[in-house]
Amino acid sequence: MIRVVLADDQALVRAGFRVLLETEDGFDVVGEASDGAGAVALAVEHRPDVVVMDIRMPGVDGLEATRQITANRELETVKVLVLTTFDVDEYVYEALRAGASGFLLKDIEPVELLRALHVIASGEALLAPTVTRRLISEFVGRPENRRIDTTAVQQITDREREVLGLVAGGLSNDEIAAQLVISTATARTHVSRIMTKIGARDRAQLVVLAYESGLVTPRGKGRA
Repeated sequence: MIRVVLADDQALVRAGFRVLLETEDGFDVVGEASDGAGAVALAVEHRPDVVVMDIRMPGVDGLEATRQITANRELETVKVLVLTTFDVDEYVYEALRAGASGFLLKDIEPVELLRALHVIASGEALLAPTVTRRLISEFVGRPENRRIDTTAVQQITDREREVLGLVAGGLSNDEIAAQLVISTATARTHVSRIMTKIGARDRAQLVVLAYESGLVTPRGKGRA
């Protein structure tokens, strides 16, 4: 059972998501919030698997709420899925940097939302590929966005750079293993070590940090 909190300032949107999830097996909507403060409070109270988070809400917005949830060590198992009507939004990019595990547009098909919740609840990350590329192109090149410790970058091995490039390209551990002719367990170990070295909370944040650091370029080629 995947336990979900819905955070959106539009009651109709929340109602639509609730109906969708409650008609499907395996989902339990444990709370609804109309702003970020409410989302954080519900995350603390219920410890859901996923918070479906709108970005633009009154008071505490989805960006700040995401920061508060991901910064709380007691909520480390709580994942945030960002939904927005804007396909290029600096706030969405900042939410990913803050630790959101996924990002989708609100105009997705219902089946895509269900799949996203399954993916994120299982510990993987999910980003809309075309939107991610546009976000990277728009924001990563800015000097003020390069905040990763250069010492951490230097600790990445050549093999790990190769793996990181594939992660940034959206490949799963199984796909990385097949491409590099290694076991899935080895691929998973590489990804885990990279995340530890550069301080990424999950694969979504790992992708953002990979581009920020220059380890991966928007074309997916690692830099020397």
